[in-house]
Amino acid sequence: MMVRQAGIGLAMLFSAAVIPLGAAAASLGSEKAQTAGAGLAADWLETAWGAYKKRFVRAGRVIDDVNRISHSEGQGYGMLMAVRAGDRAGFDEIWQWTKRELYIDASGLAAWKWDERSVPKVADKNNASDGDILIAWALAEASERWGTLEHREAARDIVRAIGQANIALTPAGPALLPGRVGFSPEDHPDGQVLNLSYWVFPAFERFKVLDPATDWAAVQATGLKLLRESRFGPLRLPADWIAIGSGSPAPAKAFPAKFSYNAIRVPLYLVWAKATQPDLLRPFVGLWNADLNLGPFEVELSSGSALQTFGGTGFKAVVASAKCALHRERLHPSLRKVEPDTYYATTLHILSLIALQERFPECL
Repeated sequence: MMVRQAGIGLAMLFSAAVIPLGAAAASLGSEKAQTAGAGLAADWLETAWGAYKKRFVRAGRVIDDVNRISHSEGQGYGMLMAVRAGDRAGFDEIWQWTKRELYIDASGLAAWKWDERSVPKVADKNNASDGDILIAWALAEASERWGTLEHREAARDIVRAIGQANIALTPAGPALLPGRVGFSPEDHPDGQVLNLSYWVFPAFERFKVLDPATDWAAVQATGLKLLRESRFGPLRLPADWIAIGSGSPAPAKAFPAKFSYNAIRVPLYLVWAKATQPDLLRPFVGLWNADLNLGPFEVELSSGSALQTFGGTGFKAVVASAKCALHRERLHPSLRKVEPDTYYATTLHILSLIALQERFPECL
């Protein structure tokens, strides 16, 4: 009964959120505005990254403390934060561990999961394409920041491998497969299975230069098209996992029909890429009511009911970034400092602040 009531309350929040409240994103602003980050301490990123390393990184291994594993996604996030914080030694340590422990398959793509309790520690060599995207993007950023050819070459090799193994032609256009195997129409009766949160949109500008053989602009366009078409239930949210059969996208039958811990990343990547058309962002901005400190919620898509609150301040920061991009709502004071939390929530909090500082400093 409490879950159903929460769902009704969430729907009411969304009914207010869908009213158009502003135009699409404005220009980046001056370099001075970007670096000043009004509302944030000047050294906030170095401080947050230092605390993050102490809590979650061990000899280059980024640890997901909730699931008690390391994975390619976490390694990519760690590398991306390290390069943004200017931590060359920390970046190289994470990359060397990643290269040694995860890039062990002839495909040139990273094994998605590393578990110290398993023998061998990599039990499944299948990749998660978002992990490879994040790692390659971080390597490209490192090459740009530090002028390192070896990082650029490593990024290029991974991006080419993604283009060869993780891009498939679908009825919607060229699409990003979640992994090399296991997601094709031959594997699932309801069609090609995809995960929209694996489209790390801000990385694709780099990829267009690194791998011109793959039409990354078309891959990005497919992701945005599918996102617009994947609006389910009364709250019009995307599912974590969708299937493309003969018709429109639908929640994939092999997974719970929920908006959950995967799809919560979608607005972050949209904001970071400045893909901030109102129709893309509107469904996300009502997930957290800052005045009541209500949400954000996992959502059962068919009914629009709230299942449970996302645990951690970082998820609020993702929603706040969408509110900023949509109608320039200033960042709530409670989100301006990164406090210790779980791996995923802390990661999303830091990345949300980075995205806002780079793209919408006026919201800080």
